[in-house]
Amino acid sequence: MSSATQGPLLVVEGLKVHFPGAAGPVKAVDGVSFAVYRGETLGLVGESGSGKSTTARAIVGLVPMTAGHVRLDGKDLADRGTLKALRPRLQMVFQDPYASLNPRMTAGSIVGEPLVVHQRVDGRAALDAAVCRLFETVGLDPAMRRRYPHEFSGGQRQRIGLARALALEPAVVLLDEPVSALDVSVQAQVLNLLEDLRRKLGLTYLFIAHNLGVVRHVSDRIAVMYLGRIVEIAPSERLFAEPLHPYTEALLSAVPVPDPEVEAKRTRIPLDGEIPSPSATIVGCPFRSRCRKAVAHCAVEAPALVEHRPGQWAACFLADPAFAASAGAPAR
Repeated sequence: MSSATQGPLLVVEGLKVHFPGAAGPVKAVDGVSFAVYRGETLGLVGESGSGKSTTARAIVGLVPMTAGHVRLDGKDLADRGTLKALRPRLQMVFQDPYASLNPRMTAGSIVGEPLVVHQRVDGRAALDAAVCRLFETVGLDPAMRRRYPHEFSGGQRQRIGLARALALEPAVVLLDEPVSALDVSVQAQVLNLLEDLRRKLGLTYLFIAHNLGVVRHVSDRIAVMYLGRIVEIAPSERLFAEPLHPYTEALLSAVPVPDPEVEAKRTRIPLDGEIPSPSATIVGCPFRSRCRKAVAHCAVEAPALVEHRPGQWAACFLADPAFAASAGAPAR
């Protein structure tokens, strides 16, 4: 596991992505800030529609940022020239291995395309050798490089997508739900491969998922998103042991425990109601309409993301013991 003392490699500050809508701007991402440190895996979790994938797409420039900054090694990617120059160092693996590969190209051509576009190889023989090495790196037989995507299983296709992402030797790889479309029996294989590659190649991951069990397995730290905002960030084990935000508590209560006796004693925390519309004007805490612990002040002011414990940040007034005591609520 990595150490934050190595300094952040990827820094996201005040990121906003708003889309035009009939009822007003749709605030898919609304002021997200976090850092990913060299060599670590930061998990990004939340319900569907919380803005996880849009955040990743904005970081790599696939959707335009409305506001904010993304810095890679201290260089601001808002500048198109800087983004183009640093693009090889920032790659992405997409959720759907069926839709993210061109069905008209062979697997070898898909993996080799970044090398051709960025002129990393000289000649057909060098390109073929590089493609073969990449296939071996992700656990595929190089002889399969002449097949087309429809001739591979889901897990194999995701390995092809990973090989394509690794072709330019990136520093950071954004993994957008990389195993959610795969059979459970294949998920563990891909997760173990990702961890092996992280160690061997010194990679840094932003791992997006809705499955907290998967995220716990691979992540050093976890950031929880709700309605386009980060509501809690903490080291993985700390988050699971002592969550500070009620939304995080509800998500964790839904994660099954592989012990029948422990599972029988656990209390499921239901999330009442629906996620508010991203285009709605919200006063106060965005989560208060679904929060079982909300107090009067939650309807007045939106809580800031504050470090309440060393390394553990939460956007919740009740995470502050002094505020909780004054509000007559139990502190967490």
